[in-house]
Amino acid sequence: MTQSTPSLLPLRIAMGGAIGVTAVAGIAAAQTAAQPATEQETIRLPAIDVEGNASRSDYQSTIPALSKLSQPLLDTPQSINVIPQQVIQDQGITTTRDALRMVPGVSLAAGEAGAQGDNLTLRGFTARNDFFLDGMRDFGSYYRDPFNQESIEVLKGPSSVLFGRGSTGGVINQASKQPGLDPITAGSTSIGTDGTRRITADVNRAIDGMPGAAVRLNVMLDENGVAGRDASMYRRLGVAPSIAFGLGTPTRVYLNYLHVQEYDTPDYGLPWLFERPAPVNPGNFYGFKDNDYLRTNVDVVTGRIEHEFSDSLSLHSQIRYGSYGRAGRITEPQIIYPGVTRATPLSAILVNRNQIAVQSTETLLDWQADATLRFSTGPLAHTVVTGIEAGQETSRPVRFTYTGVPGTSLLNPNPDDLLAGTVRASTRVNTTSSMLAAYAMDTIKLGEHWDLTGGLRWDRFDTEYSQTVAPAVNLHRTDSPVSYRIALTFKPTKASAVYVSHGTSFNPSAESLTLATNTAGLAPEKNETVEFGAKWDLLGERLTLNGAIFQIEKLNARIPDPNNAAFNILGGDQEVKGFEIGATGRISDTWQVIAGYSYLAGRVVKGVPASLGRPLANTPQNTFSAWTTYTTPWHGLTVGGGVQHVDSRFASITPNTTTGAFLRAPGYTTAQVMARMPVNDEVDIQLNGYNLTNVKYYDLLHPAHVVPGAGRSVLLTASFRL
Repeated sequence: MTQSTPSLLPLRIAMGGAIGVTAVAGIAAAQTAAQPATEQETIRLPAIDVEGNASRSDYQSTIPALSKLSQPLLDTPQSINVIPQQVIQDQGITTTRDALRMVPGVSLAAGEAGAQGDNLTLRGFTARNDFFLDGMRDFGSYYRDPFNQESIEVLKGPSSVLFGRGSTGGVINQASKQPGLDPITAGSTSIGTDGTRRITADVNRAIDGMPGAAVRLNVMLDENGVAGRDASMYRRLGVAPSIAFGLGTPTRVYLNYLHVQEYDTPDYGLPWLFERPAPVNPGNFYGFKDNDYLRTNVDVVTGRIEHEFSDSLSLHSQIRYGSYGRAGRITEPQIIYPGVTRATPLSAILVNRNQIAVQSTETLLDWQADATLRFSTGPLAHTVVTGIEAGQETSRPVRFTYTGVPGTSLLNPNPDDLLAGTVRASTRVNTTSSMLAAYAMDTIKLGEHWDLTGGLRWDRFDTEYSQTVAPAVNLHRTDSPVSYRIALTFKPTKASAVYVSHGTSFNPSAESLTLATNTAGLAPEKNETVEFGAKWDLLGERLTLNGAIFQIEKLNARIPDPNNAAFNILGGDQEVKGFEIGATGRISDTWQVIAGYSYLAGRVVKGVPASLGRPLANTPQNTFSAWTTYTTPWHGLTVGGGVQHVDSRFASITPNTTTGAFLRAPGYTTAQVMARMPVNDEVDIQLNGYNLTNVKYYDLLHPAHVVPGAGRSVLLTASFRL
């Protein structure tokens, strides 16, 4: 496998020129103007005042209503966390992964051998494959950027009735910015420590001579290192044009395109030493700085049509094609234990540089069509959402194995070493998965105070898998599970709701577009959740409080067959019991807050003997985040700050096969601050500081490696809007 790292000269030239021209970029001021009610159905969240912020006016955060969720957010019987664009720009967030740190119950994870990009655990269960973009699956293994996101929505709990396979702990939906009739011209440039340079731009215009038509363009260029990790470097480019017709009319058409490409020097951090991260300088880099690379190219085209026949009937249909290409060679540091004991001096330990090398393209072709019907049967008012979905996903990875790669010192690795060794293709996979589904969900109003919700979905998931490198294998698997949800909501007042819900989801063996001989014969894993929750709008719907108690159980987890280790059986049982509370919105006209706390008690109920009673992987008991901003009376100065806490976590539910140790990373708490000052009516200057106390912590966990978190850093942003 040869490396052909693309030249970064065009990217560097583009960034250098753009940073000198502040008037063409913008994340910090990309504000979506309010659209007519008929243009786009929305779920209203508490208003967030941003006096002195980018928009100069009250900001009413909205999220595009997923057509399958027919009720307002307050009345939806499910825990849903929404991160609006305003909070993203206040915190100077430049990755979707960093935005998700604010969501209670979310814990980040490291990249894996078979997949790179965003990875996380949600309510105790992996959610790598549970990313969605405007309600449709966003399968690719890449690092997502919020430059074209109006908001990020985390819908918690098993949700196969809405989204099909996966969603054991929930799903993450990214809501894209859409064209509107009001003009937008916004931009900013950012510079920061560790070589950070970033620009984005957001331009929206109505099309002259075409009533109801508009175009919008969002662009982004970013280059950044990681504080305390000198060898790491991330460079990405994003372009997202969109066009809409019929805005303000009963028939609306949208066409969106997203292109993201990234050129990285990736970082798989430190090796584990027995039960903990190796006690070495957290800045140690064990890779080959001039040879490690990760390249991704993402192209997603989406077309959507909405038509309202009347207040009682509306249709929505969208189709998407996505292509996700990646190529990488990444060094994973490993300690080979034969010869290494607890008494071995650190200076005598050598690190094996395991090479993870892959070239792959994943594709997605998906079509959804659903109808929303509102009608009455006697005294009962119904809102029914029913539809169908069909699609095909493919994956074509080729993975390579290296032998003879030189190791390096645990204490003093040399990132300038040259990569040497012999390479061969170890697997060459061709996977095609076809999906067909039908679903219906009915919300019945039982008078003024009670709602009953019931939903049912049937899926057919068919996978053909072949691996052509010896030993070759051909596998096939078809599953046809049924998922459901039922919920009862009580509304004591118009501004409050109490609910109880029960739902299911499923995880087929080919969920990640891969199969193996030890799993191809297994039916899907089944998951159930029970949730009791409450939501309450206060202060004239400016502030929302929410809380929930829940239990999620994976009833038949895949585990090794005790009678034949070459195969798995559906003999495990894993559960998470917990609760969470949160607050989002404005306490006053000048004081806004978003905060949440989650408690998770996850354990293995049934499984291999060594795991019984153990906590689930990457599931901290306590997570907490809080962010607040206050606009002072002094020249519109806005100040803000926040904290994030994550308890200790285990990297796996099973012990290391050689040492018998359970791998555990300690908990941590970090703090950040911001200040923004308007220069005039068009320009703001904003300063963000991260990890103020320079806490040394471990951020991304994997059973084979652990990545230290970023140290103290600063980002300075100049933004404008015309």
